[in-house]
Amino acid sequence: MQRKSLSILAAAAAVLGAAVVVPGAEASPPVSGSAAAPASPVAATAAPGARSATPSLLLGATSETTTVRPGVTLTSMSLGKRDADDQWTVHVYLPATVDGPLKSAGTALGSKAIADRVADAVRDKGFTPRVERVVIPAYADRPAGTLGWTVRVGRYAAEADAAAVLSQVRAAGFAGGTRYIPQDGNDIGAPQKVHVLRVDFRTFDGTVGTDFGPALNGTEKLTDLMAATGATAGVNGQWFYNNAPGGLYVKDGKLLGSATQGRGGVKITRGGRSVEVDAFTAHVTLRAGGETAEIDGVNRVPGDVWNCGGVGGDLPTEKPQHDLRCTDSSELVRFTPEFGRTPTGAGAEVVLDATGRVTAVNTSRGAAVPDGGSTVQAIGDRAGWLLEHATVGKRMTVTERVEDSRGRMVALTPDTTILQVGPTLVRDGRVSVNAAADGLIREGTDQTFTYNWTVRSNPRSMIGVDGQGRMMLVVVDGRQAGYSEGLGIGRTAELMKALGAREALNLDGGGSSVMATADSGIVNRPSDAAGQRSLGNVLLVRP
Repeated sequence: MQRKSLSILAAAAAVLGAAVVVPGAEASPPVSGSAAAPASPVAATAAPGARSATPSLLLGATSETTTVRPGVTLTSMSLGKRDADDQWTVHVYLPATVDGPLKSAGTALGSKAIADRVADAVRDKGFTPRVERVVIPAYADRPAGTLGWTVRVGRYAAEADAAAVLSQVRAAGFAGGTRYIPQDGNDIGAPQKVHVLRVDFRTFDGTVGTDFGPALNGTEKLTDLMAATGATAGVNGQWFYNNAPGGLYVKDGKLLGSATQGRGGVKITRGGRSVEVDAFTAHVTLRAGGETAEIDGVNRVPGDVWNCGGVGGDLPTEKPQHDLRCTDSSELVRFTPEFGRTPTGAGAEVVLDATGRVTAVNTSRGAAVPDGGSTVQAIGDRAGWLLEHATVGKRMTVTERVEDSRGRMVALTPDTTILQVGPTLVRDGRVSVNAAADGLIREGTDQTFTYNWTVRSNPRSMIGVDGQGRMMLVVVDGRQAGYSEGLGIGRTAELMKALGAREALNLDGGGSSVMATADSGIVNRPSDAAGQRSLGNVLLVRP
């Protein structure tokens, strides 16, 4: 493709007026590179409601900036363009082993030996397959290299044509799906729609923070939460599992969610005027007399450890693994009033009032959380421990400690918000993606998740702060062929750096990616056919 001569970093920087020197290279810089950042781009300023359009000669990109409120601007950009090479293909699934069954194969990529065996079988049925190498880019904690190999058939201008051939491939005894090639994650000039909210606290006197619906145990749409709170603008926030946010969640200094130990997150203080990206761990302890036990989780279903990375006993791994459900058959989980209706089931449970005094000891789970108090649920061996050490009328003490990547305690002051999402994208003005430590690279031989979620293009949402101290909330649309393809994680980091970020973190994405303003409603095009999703929590700009 001729358009691949410029990186998305250079294109985005040019759109926002940054000075960039673009060498005659044919590929973008490595995502883990430490080249000097471009000059900090400055979003255009305009009177409320006024619009300005700035055409760019790079990749035919354009940008349009609207002043949402004094100190809050929205810049919408179009990057890249569709060309004749943007085609569909048939992606043949591979078995997990060389001699595995073909008709029920379910992995997107595999070893060269597996791919060659499948390609030979496909060729024997009269098709013309190609075996393609998938390269994972370099990240801050992992070098670049071969992730695996895929088998594909044909290139087609229309999805319907690819689907017709897919039917023939399936009838011949193979499994597979259709893929839009520009969404493979390596097409630098693919069409992208980017939306950037900048909040300049030198002018804006409001706040940026998080919110959720009536209870953590439930989901709400962004526009509904904005209407209920009178917010000026907002974007989606954390991942959510079992209808509740997943990962460390601190709101107004209160610990409301368990940590995926060591995973990236963003700490927001002073109403958004201070934004710090780091990795966090948390330790919550229950004390009964002279005995202590570590609490495994806060406000989540006991035994379900989504994203893994818990405090011990998790299977199949205790390391972070994004979107993987680990299990632990013996846990203590604390619930606060914000959670709402608690999980029911076998085990044990204590109910604590606001002073920590035990008001009830139950041999099953599901009691309501008292105002100002909490409950602690136990399953497996922990249930026996809890019943042994809890007595009605006595006090049990819960202590909490959150630490940053250097092991320093993080003060949970009333103006502290922490959202643990990730991965980190930009640190100290340099692209820095902690893909391995953040669990974006799967353990084991099946790298389908790594390929689909990390390498391939998807809708993305991000938070950051630029060199002028302005908060940035960013959404990139994706999975919409010819309109906006989305970004791989590496390109997402490049884009945030190009937008001037000195610190940036990835938020929940995919069908959850949504941005809205009070005046315009939803700004982007969410990728779900039904429109915006109900979310676990959101980030809101409030007057």
